[in-house]
Amino acid sequence: MVSWRPTITSVPRRVPLVPSVLLCLALTACDGGVHGTPGGAGLRDPYFPKAGNGGYDVGHYALDLGYDPGTGELTGTAVITARATRDLTAFDLDLRGLDVDAVTVEGRTARWNRAGQELTVRPHDDLAEGETFATTVRYSGRPETITDPDGSEEGWLRTADGALALGEPVGSMAWFPGDDHPSDKASYDITVTVPKGLQAVSNGELRSETTKNGRTTFAWRTAEPMATYLATVAVGHYTVTRSTLPGGLPVYTAVDPTQVRASRAVLAKLPEIIAWERYNFGPYPFSSTGVIIDRPGDAGYALETQNRPVFPGTPDTETLVHELAHQWYGDSVTPRTWRDMWLNEGFATYAGWLWQEDHGGRTAQKIFDEVYATAADDATLWGFAPAKPPSAAYISEQPVYERGAMVLHKIRQTVGDDRFYDIIQGWAAAHRHGNADTAEFTAYVERTAPGKDFSAIWKTWLYGNGKPAHP
Repeated sequence: MVSWRPTITSVPRRVPLVPSVLLCLALTACDGGVHGTPGGAGLRDPYFPKAGNGGYDVGHYALDLGYDPGTGELTGTAVITARATRDLTAFDLDLRGLDVDAVTVEGRTARWNRAGQELTVRPHDDLAEGETFATTVRYSGRPETITDPDGSEEGWLRTADGALALGEPVGSMAWFPGDDHPSDKASYDITVTVPKGLQAVSNGELRSETTKNGRTTFAWRTAEPMATYLATVAVGHYTVTRSTLPGGLPVYTAVDPTQVRASRAVLAKLPEIIAWERYNFGPYPFSSTGVIIDRPGDAGYALETQNRPVFPGTPDTETLVHELAHQWYGDSVTPRTWRDMWLNEGFATYAGWLWQEDHGGRTAQKIFDEVYATAADDATLWGFAPAKPPSAAYISEQPVYERGAMVLHKIRQTVGDDRFYDIIQGWAAAHRHGNADTAEFTAYVERTAPGKDFSAIWKTWLYGNGKPAHP
């Protein structure tokens, strides 16, 4: 994500809940045969404690959406296939706003209630640990735009000709129910129906496009695991270009017509950028790539949505490098909690430094020195350690990006270039399509370079407060 610019309650309509049913949802023993427990709301993330839910692991989302830009109305059917990680009498899904019309579990009507962002589901039959089950939620309404603690907007953003759905950190709950935490990744089928003449672009590969009765349906599939915050839908008028990179990787770009001319030069660099990143970071982790470029002002930041980053207006080269680098660091290797955000942004920022170094610009050492020198009294950069943002409002702030990059440069200084590239490529390979946290990263670095002492880097640059005394 580039949010700052681095130097660069409703109830079922048919069966109203009564107090005894609400009580039943809260208790574990409304009948004599119950031996499980409710799954629990929230995973106690350090910054978003209500995000995600306990008791299950999602394997697949099948989302069937219809959107009318004229009215702003969204209709949706979400089929969520998950595995119970313990015996369950009830479980929660994250869903903010919207009206729930019906819920079934394994084809049988389920009772449910709403409280804030929590949709609590009580299946007809209890779920046993290890059981795979499908939950279907039918819903509708006008999806919300969510303002994050840092003031940025996410969720469902209405645009001049459609809409843009962005999810970092907790915006996906504005347009589909799910386990909205980066630690639970799944595959996706996202089908979007819009008025004929508009397009709907999402993650993964376009499987089909059909028009009937004045409406067009776009079916997208993402086979590799994806965190909820990386899912996107962009509805509007786009100039679409399909191509293939050397080696066969499909490219799908969707550009707002007002941005086609301005974006032509930077998009011509996409093959070179992907080739350079493959060389430095290892095999590309997904089955396609590309970009979505909307109009300036449609969003306040670029975002590394999986396979296909989103940009509000034409990006510069370094921003394109940054968001594509996230496909390795953030999208494939995803943070275990939001405290580990620097593992996304520090890596992507440092990718921009390396790009400059390899393409006739400043060296990474020169950039490091300039950042250190010019930020001598900058409380913004030195206000907190990259691995310890003080609250949710700070996870996209400068220390996470630039001080995170400085941590990586200190590692490179310590181990030398050959070992450093072994580390960043090995890290991407070891946690491909998985989750990892800061402690796992520091342990990995120490194992990969056993003869080196990193204690000062961890203490001073990664976890230390204030500006280090020596660069």
